[in-house]
Amino acid sequence: MLSQQELITLFKETRKDSESICSFLETEDYVVQPIVDVSPPKWHLGHTTWFFEEFVLKKYADSHKLFDDNTAYVFNSYYESVGDKVIRTNRGNLSRPTVAWIYDFRKYVTSAMLELMDSKELDKEALGVIEIGCHHEKQHQELLYTDIKYILGNNPLFPKYNDQFIENPIQNFKREWVRVEEGVYEIGHKSDDFCYDNEKGVHKAYLCDFEISNKLVTNAEFIEFIEAGGYKDVMLWHAEAWDWVNENNINSPFYWHNIDGEWNQYTLNGLIKLLPDAPVTHISYYEAFAYAQWKGMRLPTEEEWETAQQYFEWGSRWEWTESAYSPYPNYTKPEGALGEYNGKFMVNQKVLRGGSVATSANHTRHTYRNFFHPQLRWQFTGFRLVK
Repeated sequence: MLSQQELITLFKETRKDSESICSFLETEDYVVQPIVDVSPPKWHLGHTTWFFEEFVLKKYADSHKLFDDNTAYVFNSYYESVGDKVIRTNRGNLSRPTVAWIYDFRKYVTSAMLELMDSKELDKEALGVIEIGCHHEKQHQELLYTDIKYILGNNPLFPKYNDQFIENPIQNFKREWVRVEEGVYEIGHKSDDFCYDNEKGVHKAYLCDFEISNKLVTNAEFIEFIEAGGYKDVMLWHAEAWDWVNENNINSPFYWHNIDGEWNQYTLNGLIKLLPDAPVTHISYYEAFAYAQWKGMRLPTEEEWETAQQYFEWGSRWEWTESAYSPYPNYTKPEGALGEYNGKFMVNQKVLRGGSVATSANHTRHTYRNFFHPQLRWQFTGFRLVK
């Protein structure tokens, strides 16, 4: 665990980074919610602020006065044990509180947090909650990037977010197949550094021998799948995936646009010509599985990925695995409302590993278990193959 002084530094940096991400937005961009999975940027800023007021200041700061009595109702996300809340689909219907009000709320809570951390020595429990709060905000920083991209990318004018964000790093090396021998391997978070509860419970897993690609599947390789009729071959798809493809008219990765016979991609830099050598992204688990079937290969399990990750580069795409999101052996949910953070989502989702170009600095690690429903594509998701 970080010392209190280290935590103060982390807290300041984290709060500043969220606002830096939003500095490129116009006021109107803060309010939009095109679909249920995308929250308005102003809601992210308010929710991450409410977290510190609800779980830190109310409990550990003497005589803390709430900024407003309605913050919990507006900015609670899924913490049922905390109280009533605005339902998720209605976040974009709230013109009030205003963006200016939310920045005032942030300033108020940030100042109160710093006063608390500067004024007294906090116990291990309090420091732990603050550290979780910082990493919770880092998670929302990634969601800010991906939600902003969805908001702008579904605007017919394809507006640019900025020129600095690099989302398509090229894998400038030869494809090789890393062989991992059959055996028993340890899985789970082993160090004293920060991790989430779903990473805990170091345990052993038996793996058969396998070979895993050191490169992610590229755009050029995925075009081959499209041109071979991959989206039209029922034999490549799970049953519910085939329904998803047909009901939603899916025929390419998200943000791809075929203009005059040439593939283009919407990026946070605007609409550009598709880069063939960049790792494919905004792919659902359904599509990753179908591609693997087409190649006569498969996706790695999360245990295979964690065991082999030291032999390849990762971090530009969240990588789909074949593993269902479920608890590790001897997993125990934390007490209280924070027990809702991970455990109650361990059903009907797939694990992703690695991190992405939108993941905040010092937030990912090789034991990190991300998780999403198999049809979702708005995150920077990609995949590598196993044979």
